[in-house]
Amino acid sequence: MGKQNDTTVMEFILLGFPGSLYLKVSIFILFLLMYILTVIGNVAIVALVMANHHLHTPMYFLLCNLSFLEIWYTTTSIPKTLAIFLGKSRTISFHSCLVQMYFIFSFGCTEYFLLAVMAYDRYLAICYPLRYSSIMSNTVSIQLAIACWVCGFLVISIPASLISRLSFCGPNVINHFLCNIDSWIILSCTDTHTVETTAFIISVVVILGSCIITLLSYIYIISTILRIPSAKGQQKAFSTCSSHLAVVIIWYGSTIFLFVKPSARSSLELTKIVTILNTIVTPLLNPFIYALRNREVKETLYNVFHGT
Repeated sequence: MGKQNDTTVMEFILLGFPGSLYLKVSIFILFLLMYILTVIGNVAIVALVMANHHLHTPMYFLLCNLSFLEIWYTTTSIPKTLAIFLGKSRTISFHSCLVQMYFIFSFGCTEYFLLAVMAYDRYLAICYPLRYSSIMSNTVSIQLAIACWVCGFLVISIPASLISRLSFCGPNVINHFLCNIDSWIILSCTDTHTVETTAFIISVVVILGSCIITLLSYIYIISTILRIPSAKGQQKAFSTCSSHLAVVIIWYGSTIFLFVKPSARSSLELTKIVTILNTIVTPLLNPFIYALRNREVKETLYNVFHGT
């Protein structure tokens, strides 16, 4: 396969992380533990919100969407990655690789949109507390969440469609532990300029667009908090958005390099390292950040464990 230029490659090999058996087993154990904790943590957040009526608010409904997304975002890549570390199932078919890439990037785009909507929700809650309930009703929050999911999956259908038309007739080894757009661009034996340009434009629009909404929301939030006369009032107001702000910083810090870069053919090893933060570390940290920094979540957890 891939020996002749006129041979169509329909199966790829995911290289993963080259190294000794001891290193691979160690990384496997680490990834497995992190994956289990990620699923348990995010499932716990969803169950906690659904089981407690006082958490049935737009803020926590959006948080449920984020936790649900993180479960599937991690699941699209980690099980296959774990198999690679064990030296099994390194191969992946063209269609399976395309599907994995589509879902990974769709969930990623959806997360950007959700974080922007969550920032807007906090902006309304802090800057317009008296009008918050009428503006951000349960119906509006449901509509915004649906829009995030639909837009996230639609926008990635464009590069996915373009990639499905590429031809692969050379090497079939992907220097990564998952399938992404860069892999197709590097391995394709046809012109990929359209795919690269489209992917770059979509990345800039999605990331910078959601970033601008989030940034503007927090500029207004901070300016409103600073106008509160008492330090206790400022602390109380900031506590309602500190968890979301921490998640935003981690998410943008770990993903902006992956998508907004002029060329896919550079910094492949660095891309793999940053992808670990993006697909494993961030989904793992999110539920713990909300559990440790959010007063209402901490109080609900306390009541659950103490049977009150």
